[in-house]
Amino acid sequence: MAESIKGTTICAVKRYGKIVVAGDGQVTQGQSVVMKGNAVKVRRIYDGKVVIGFAGTVADAFTLAEKFEEKLQKYSGNLLRSAVELAQMWRRDRAMNKLEAMMIVADANDMYLLSGIGDVIEPEGGVCAIGSGGNYALAAAKALYNNTDMSAREIAEKSLLIASEICVYTNGNLTIEEA
Repeated sequence: MAESIKGTTICAVKRYGKIVVAGDGQVTQGQSVVMKGNAVKVRRIYDGKVVIGFAGTVADAFTLAEKFEEKLQKYSGNLLRSAVELAQMWRRDRAMNKLEAMMIVADANDMYLLSGIGDVIEPEGGVCAIGSGGNYALAAAKALYNNTDMSAREIAEKSLLIASEICVYTNGNLTIEEA
């Protein structure tokens, strides 16, 4: 059986009226092979009004991103309604509930973390992170958020760079988008 291709780190920060989503570029096969170092896992969708960052198995993450954009179209860009509808579909649909992926979605006002078990979580404290290096990035982001005056972009970037120094599934080739 082939090993799945995954591994990434996504970090989102909401501060001073800005929301930033950042992700690294590493795609890892199994536990020892870096397949690609410059993948883009943070994207603008819905005419550039929404930013998503996804982690997990590559094909599953792309499928999830496509389904989320369909929900945004259906609900006229309402981020929360689209996220809840996607989460409900994710739980009910047999094929979808096997998807191994997570997403952070954000617009100019809000950000949510979506998980495969149907969670739609509004992050507490202005930061969230997912993926292989998510816990490292989250710890760094919380420390920077609570102890500096850095901007959302600076915190997201620095947190991913810190994670890339610790997590073998995370690199320093970053994609950063402001919602």
